[in-house]
Amino acid sequence: MEQQVLDIARNAVLVIIKLSAPLLGVALIVGLAISIFQATTQIQEQTLSFVPKILAVFLSLYIFGAWIMTTLKEFTLNLYDNILRFISY
Repeated sequence: MEQQVLDIARNAVLVIIKLSAPLLGVALIVGLAISIFQATTQIQEQTLSFVPKILAVFLSLYIFGAWIMTTLKEFTLNLYDNILRFISY
């Protein structure tokens, strides 16, 4: 029983990491590019770093949205398919 709970938790964490990696990677790359731009031009405006990152994350959410929903659906359906096996112990 404890092993099943740990397996479910491990799979949930792996799905979360897999789904958040593209969005976080895009935000990291855009943030690094903006930081380099700010360092070279010595412009220290906070909105200059915030707005492009938000736009990049929204764009990547638009691009990866279908894949994210498919992966979440597969994970949820896997839980529902195995629910009797989980509660029978």
